[in-house]
Amino acid sequence: MPGSPFAPSNLAELPPVEGVRLAACEAGIRYRGRKDLMLAIFTSDTVAGGVFTLSKTASAPVEWCRKQLASGRARALVVNSGNANAFTGMKGIEAVMATAQAAASAAGCETNEVFIASTGVIGEAIDPEKFTGKLEELAQAVSITAWEDAAQAIMTTDTYPKLVTRTVQIDGQDITVNGIAKGAGMIAPDMATMLAFIFTDAPLTPGVAQALCEAGVADTFNAISIDGDTSTSDTVLLFATGAASARGVSEISDATDERGVILGQAVEQVMRDLAHQVVKDGEGLSKFVSITVEGAENKKAARRIGFSIANSPLVKTAFAGEDPNWGRIVMAVGKAGEKADRDKLAIWFGDIRVAFGGEVDPDYVEDRAAAYMKGAEIDVRVDVGVGRASGTVWTCDMTSEYISINADYRS
Repeated sequence: MPGSPFAPSNLAELPPVEGVRLAACEAGIRYRGRKDLMLAIFTSDTVAGGVFTLSKTASAPVEWCRKQLASGRARALVVNSGNANAFTGMKGIEAVMATAQAAASAAGCETNEVFIASTGVIGEAIDPEKFTGKLEELAQAVSITAWEDAAQAIMTTDTYPKLVTRTVQIDGQDITVNGIAKGAGMIAPDMATMLAFIFTDAPLTPGVAQALCEAGVADTFNAISIDGDTSTSDTVLLFATGAASARGVSEISDATDERGVILGQAVEQVMRDLAHQVVKDGEGLSKFVSITVEGAENKKAARRIGFSIANSPLVKTAFAGEDPNWGRIVMAVGKAGEKADRDKLAIWFGDIRVAFGGEVDPDYVEDRAAAYMKGAEIDVRVDVGVGRASGTVWTCDMTSEYISINADYRS
């Protein structure tokens, strides 16, 4: 499978997060010659927040995590790739329980402190014996530096692992926020998108961890789309070990106070970077596209119009063909179901205004727009002329390679 044209020449090197240790291995769940299982172990004061898919066919691991989140406590995270353990009935539930029991034994914790995520093929029963026996080995092998191994182990059709880190100062101390994610196809927002895991040594209450996770997702993972399809396994989890309290950082109990805002901004930055990396690794892509909708009735309307554009096969294939077919943008705005004034509609490709006042811009030169479309990154701006709200979503084009990847996915 060809690599993404946006693949970084050098992967981010993530520093340790005090209280987090990781390991990964090849369990042979579906793939051969690549890591497909990871384990993270956390210190005893770790709290968790999470956001999950709203899909009505959510996977067994998603249902498990929703239940465990009620306590807000976490000691271990297990993630496998190659099999989503979705639409697998009672066998899927039993596989999750077996995984939780094995991980709890390996990490020395209770099963309700174990979080589990799976990604891969839907509808195939997963044999937990393939990997539960390896969790004890991983628990013995965990280290503070195995971030890249962990990021590789959660990949499916991704062409590169996705990692990012930020450091902020709180109470005079450095606080680290690390993140890893996977995703390249079946990407569309519905509370959360794909798999992403954020780790920090900040001391938080469970309520603040949950609030920061929800707030961070809103304009990052929930603002991307590759193909308009929401996964059964979408999971975003935030783990806060609280280890920085030993360095004099007091517990953050209010997400809206100054310290909560500082950390929240770092979490959102990590999530946005990961979200962009996911789009830039979209299956078969050649373009990364930002779509900003202005003049909308409200933010929800702006987002919905943006996704109507982003998810249109006609728009996406025009991007792939480097065709400045702004008529397809007009079409997508019109079908979104939100208020838009046809006779005030304006459209830009980059700084080139192609439509204005409900018709083609009188100064529009197609050759300029066609040249702009040859770039790897494309900015589209649309003003729908009914209000003051705006919103931005990120997507990619759709090429014949996308069809090939997904036609052969289970082969």
